[in-house]
Amino acid sequence: MDLSSIDIFLAVARDRSVTKAAKAVGRVPSNVTTRIQQLEDDLGALLFSRDSKKMTLTKEGETFLVYANRLAALALEARQAVRPLRPSGTLRVGAMESTAASRLPAALSQFNHMWPDVSLQLSLGASRELARDVLLGTLDCALIASPPKGMRDEDIGFDAELRQLTAEPIFVEELLLVLPSGHPTIRSAADLQVTSIAALEPGCTYRRIAEGWARKSSAVQTSELGSYHAILASVATGKCAGVMPKSVLDLMHWPGASLTHQLAVVDTVLLSRKNDRPNAFDAFQEVLAATKGRDARLITN
Repeated sequence: MDLSSIDIFLAVARDRSVTKAAKAVGRVPSNVTTRIQQLEDDLGALLFSRDSKKMTLTKEGETFLVYANRLAALALEARQAVRPLRPSGTLRVGAMESTAASRLPAALSQFNHMWPDVSLQLSLGASRELARDVLLGTLDCALIASPPKGMRDEDIGFDAELRQLTAEPIFVEELLLVLPSGHPTIRSAADLQVTSIAALEPGCTYRRIAEGWARKSSAVQTSELGSYHAILASVATGKCAGVMPKSVLDLMHWPGASLTHQLAVVDTVLLSRKNDRPNAFDAFQEVLAATKGRDARLITN
């Protein structure tokens, strides 16, 4: 067992796909498959179920995930401990509300533990506004939802900003449509039996993806709400469906039947300005990379 095998395991656990994980770690899929098999042989246990197209963790894999995260974090701390220069100053970070809730607690705690001299300022907002704040220099970096390929420029609303910034994929989110209890299973927007879709503000990429998907049903309107809790409350009325990433839904105590429909798989990317980053940025980026494989349920513990 070595650190590169741990990184590969975390990538497959996060993306649930050998192909996506291979791209994330810069290897060919066959190499990723071989390394996972070697790790399983070393541990004497199957870490992934291969009964379907997706690589899902077995019970043993879930247990090992906890230790793999600890090993990755410890390796990062060891690398940082021997560096002669310590990050300092202020780092202004922007994030979507969903990312701040489900993905950042572990990373921010780790960063604060390792670099107490850095004053990290966190701002929440929609993807479009966060991208513009990075471009204008009011934020040093931001975690936003990257529009899927094929999405029209007018649907994105900030494509020009993205082309001027550096974007590194950090997390992968399953964007869901949460349906009211008793709603029939759907395949497309034409199967919806609600009058509206509840989503966040217009600058939210998740909202724009849902609105693009819902165009086939002209009867469905968008209902704008201020929080994911409000979205779920609206779904509970039975009159609308809600848009949110699975990582957020997993954190919430949803009393209704968890009937959902996957709208898209969306990358969360770290935006920054090219050649204009504070000295704490690299350290923050490395901490994100080390913690990005963690399950949202583990992050909140």
